[in-house]
Amino acid sequence: MSITKEEKSGLITQFRRADTDTGSPEVQVALLTKRISSLTEHMRAHKKDFSSRRGLLKLVSQRADLLKYLRQTDRERYLAVIGKLGLRK
Repeated sequence: MSITKEEKSGLITQFRRADTDTGSPEVQVALLTKRISSLTEHMRAHKKDFSSRRGLLKLVSQRADLLKYLRQTDRERYLAVIGKLGLRK
């Protein structure tokens, strides 16, 4: 259910902007997308797990806020991120 260290470091290296970058909006959106997909699979199996549903909704909202910020500040980076992640916005 949780993301492993290898998956996390792979996502960071794929979406980072510089060698020491771990907190740019692109990296945060990629990590949130991975967590959202794993929680979505959990919710398919456990439909009545309402505490996980609340956490999933919080993650989706956080990702939406980050994407909104990225869209307003740098449109090209925004389009690149949603293209790589396969988000439909």
